[in-house]
Amino acid sequence: MDIVLHPSDLVGKEWLLTNGLGGSASGGLLGLPLRRHDGLLVAALDAPRGRTVMLDTLEESVNGFALFEHLVEFRLEEGLPVWRFRVSGRVIERRIVMGYGQNTTHVLYGVDAGPPLSLSLRPWLHIRHADGQLDQPLEEGRLTFHGERIDLSMPPWPSVRLRVPAATFRCEARHKDALYPIETERGERDHGPLWSPGVWSLDLGVEGGSLTVSTESWETLLTLSPAQALVAEQERRRRLVERAHPALRQGEAAQMVLAADAFLFTPRNRPGLSARAHALGDDVRSVIAGYPWFNDWGRDTMIALEGLTLCTGRQAEARAILRTFALYLREGLIPDNIPDGPWPPVYHTADATLWFFHAADRYVAASNDLETRALLLPAFQQAVACHENGTLFGIGVDPQDGLVRAAAPGYQLTWMDAIVGDWVVTPRRGKPVEINALWYNALCVLARWLEDSGEASAARETQYKANRVKASFNQRFWNVEGEYLYDVIDGDPAEALFFRPNQIFAVSLPYPVLNAERWPPVVRQIREKLLTPYGLRSLAPETPGYRPQFTGNQYARDGAYHQGTVWPFLLGAFVDASLRVGEGSREILKGIAQHLREGCVGTVSEVFDGGEPHAPRGCAAQGWSVGEWLRAWVALER
Repeated sequence: MDIVLHPSDLVGKEWLLTNGLGGSASGGLLGLPLRRHDGLLVAALDAPRGRTVMLDTLEESVNGFALFEHLVEFRLEEGLPVWRFRVSGRVIERRIVMGYGQNTTHVLYGVDAGPPLSLSLRPWLHIRHADGQLDQPLEEGRLTFHGERIDLSMPPWPSVRLRVPAATFRCEARHKDALYPIETERGERDHGPLWSPGVWSLDLGVEGGSLTVSTESWETLLTLSPAQALVAEQERRRRLVERAHPALRQGEAAQMVLAADAFLFTPRNRPGLSARAHALGDDVRSVIAGYPWFNDWGRDTMIALEGLTLCTGRQAEARAILRTFALYLREGLIPDNIPDGPWPPVYHTADATLWFFHAADRYVAASNDLETRALLLPAFQQAVACHENGTLFGIGVDPQDGLVRAAAPGYQLTWMDAIVGDWVVTPRRGKPVEINALWYNALCVLARWLEDSGEASAARETQYKANRVKASFNQRFWNVEGEYLYDVIDGDPAEALFFRPNQIFAVSLPYPVLNAERWPPVVRQIREKLLTPYGLRSLAPETPGYRPQFTGNQYARDGAYHQGTVWPFLLGAFVDASLRVGEGSREILKGIAQHLREGCVGTVSEVFDGGEPHAPRGCAAQGWSVGEWLRAWVALER
């Protein structure tokens, strides 16, 4: 599906490309960066660097006219951005493509028949970590010329390699202060210095022109011309759509398949992990939670895995992701998140490991990969034992009722994890509802795996524990008067009564912990109080503390993050629960399909405002937003 937009529709909208390494290229559709994270090349560098802005933007002009002042159309073609301009009666097309598996970006220019046009290209740079502040010191680099090739050296960063064939480069250094308007909206520092070493000039004829920027070696860089790199990427994308589930090969669903590709990556800055995996004959793969600032998160990865990989025909990558995270297991937990750089993984999460059980089970069911099941089975048995004995951050089973409690001062242990300084916005300390729905599901998965592996006695013991959890859950979490589930028990009594979407997992998971006769009132009330065209609100509007907008500085945003803000990934669970009660249609997913023309065009935002008109907010592109939409779309095909 191609997406076509006209200039009046482009204000504030964004584009994004990725390279399968965690690197990216992104910016505003009107030609300038909107965020400090944007750049024509944000390279995924080896340890300890991480994602780094290597080229901020280009200043482009044709026959002395600023190119973007003559924009007539933007379109997304097979997920790749194309800009169309009309200058002096001539039509110019500008395309951007990243080399898959490379830190390389190509900008290609084409023009219709006629005399050559004069194209000028001025690069603007401020090399810095992608998540770094804009006021970092600006350093000028040293240029080394090799014919039409330029090496820009700026230690301690790797060299930036630049090439514009058939062009003349004029050294003419300039400086300017650049504004990043989304940072203004977010209450962050919104401007910073840029430096340009000079300008290229070339005659743009029917054979076209290009600029290439890369941190790869010249040998790698020159293997494919920009035109060849474009053709190769177009073919790769066609194959992605062709191997996806049949329900995902046309229209918005096909675009979602291409969007999913952005989040699957091979980490380049974890040499120790790579060495361990390669020693076992495995590949290291993971899932970027969101662009432009998230790295890989255990919870997000496991929730998104089925949609991003199994529904799109990428089982080998699902296998590698699961086996990669198995290497991270520590005291029965997989990481909450894995920082981009030299820092160790962070483990303060009560649900990521339980989602790991779920994702692995879905993978084994789809692939019949008994080798991976055999690998993970003892790890899962150990994880259950660690939960029963008590593990990190106060996560453990209460022997009185078999339910999981999670509480550690100063930490946020569920997916509602906003924290500002010492303020844990939604502490939910005690026994959260979705944690115990996941705990029951994990025990049932483990019991079945044990049974299938011939360990009948261990299977019966595990199923007994699961049955006890279900009985305790239905006795303790059911709000008889309200006919819904308490959000958390054995904690703050006020939090218990908050009407939140977390209860949906007690109905939606493959092994639903909630008794079947209670499903309809839960699903009905979630539909009435929380459902929007873009996902479920994180808090019902009539609840004290509800925030209808996710805007302002970090304090204001985090205060609203789980206090009414809409989360698209929850649509997957809502579809599952709706199907359980004999309802559900693709109309539930139409709002997100229309959103592909908004925000970061062609993908799905992290969150939306809880109040109308539900403006997109947060991360420009979020993995579980895309993955759960894909999974739900396929589920509704059956």
